[in-house]
Amino acid sequence: MGRPTESSTLTNSLTVRDNRTGKVYDVPIVDNSIQATAFKAMTAPAAPGEREENETYKGLRVADKGFLNTAVIRSEITYIDGDAGVLRYRGYPIEQLALHSSHLETAYLLIYGTLPTKPQLSVFEAEVSHHGVIHADAEQFCRSFRYDAHPMAILTSAFSYLGSYYGEANPSLQGQSLYTKGDAASLSIMDKQIYRLIGKATTLAAMAYRVRQGREFVTPPTGLSYTGSFLYQMDHLGEENYTPNPVLEKALDVLFLLHADHELNASATTVLQTGSSLVDPYSAIAAGCASLYGPLHGGANEAVIRMLISIGKPENVPAFIEAVKKREKVLSGFGHRVYKTSDPRSFIVRKTADEVFKITGKDELLETAMALHEAAMKDEYFVKRKLAPNVDFCSGLIYRAMGFPLDFFPVLFAVPRVVGWLAHWRQMMLQEGGVKIWRPRQIFVGASKRDYVPIEARPLVDGPKKTPSAIAHSGITKRTMLASFKGKVVPKL
Repeated sequence: MGRPTESSTLTNSLTVRDNRTGKVYDVPIVDNSIQATAFKAMTAPAAPGEREENETYKGLRVADKGFLNTAVIRSEITYIDGDAGVLRYRGYPIEQLALHSSHLETAYLLIYGTLPTKPQLSVFEAEVSHHGVIHADAEQFCRSFRYDAHPMAILTSAFSYLGSYYGEANPSLQGQSLYTKGDAASLSIMDKQIYRLIGKATTLAAMAYRVRQGREFVTPPTGLSYTGSFLYQMDHLGEENYTPNPVLEKALDVLFLLHADHELNASATTVLQTGSSLVDPYSAIAAGCASLYGPLHGGANEAVIRMLISIGKPENVPAFIEAVKKREKVLSGFGHRVYKTSDPRSFIVRKTADEVFKITGKDELLETAMALHEAAMKDEYFVKRKLAPNVDFCSGLIYRAMGFPLDFFPVLFAVPRVVGWLAHWRQMMLQEGGVKIWRPRQIFVGASKRDYVPIEARPLVDGPKKTPSAIAHSGITKRTMLASFKGKVVPKL
């Protein structure tokens, strides 16, 4: 906490002068950061006419809409340098991991902090595979969705549904210190849920896929890799000795590795926000899945394909570029909230795409995509704004070439990201000092205190955003509204 002082001899600190009071504060700088709570010491009397809701006597608040520069946790997991285009998992460059590692080996690294030995990896892979089998009742649950239900809606619901099976995994039933004690028993329970969630992620995703196809579900096979098992569960129709194509299996594994974590993105933050209440991990993962569902996050690679389809042929790219510059169209697959240069994952994805296209043939949208890439990279408008291709630009083309439907793309993002969510959740549960529930502050700008007004004396308030929208009714509702019956209430306007 910063304390008021007239002068300071500290060198690793921030000196703040509050011109409202003339007081000077020294705020320590640790790891190139300052504690936001230090500003609570910077109190002042309310200025003439200032709103009491500003609570100046309680100290300054830090406003940061969208968490543009707020650190909420100390982490050892993923490092990103957006300006230099650097991404490292536990210190290892993503380029090295994509070349030499596998998704499950990288999952071990992200969760436990070190690359495993061969025996350690063998145990981890075996446990994940063993826990991939789903209770028979879960099949009924997934079957209860309509044939045209979005697979992300099914997956999100299924993760939450899983939590109802494992009472031993629920802090609400077993005590709130279930995952925070850090002793052998607590760690064992935690690891079991990690195995379950990673193992069942592909099983649930494959079930969501086959609901759409109207096919029976497939029990996870033995002896296949993580992605090999996933492809088997999605595609096997009873063929003898069925084996997924090794090129597609490897490509999917690389894409899973690349998508396994990306620091405190929206979904990871959602998992931590939800997990800070000490809810069970299944509910926290379901919350992350729901966050990933949004088109600004997990739906981005789907948006790229829809954009390319709307452009059509390469000769239409110049007109599209001009429409983007006029803000008439949205450019998907370029730029990133963090990266201000090229996304390091995009280079690996392009190489992976080449391997896939060798056996599937080039996607018909590839030429359009390359024309768009070339045009954007040469246009000063995009260069100035540092809008380079990101991981979503080519990954959607790979998924499309592999035959996945567009609405399944977010699922292919969510399955590997379960690993990153669990790594961050585990780290928070075991952090020094325990877990504090996340409770952000707000800047209240609403009405000051006012007295209740009887309904007969209230003035009419009308207009957009100030009153509920009128809904057009049709079908049975429209006919019922026109019918006569006892007790019918006719709204008065």
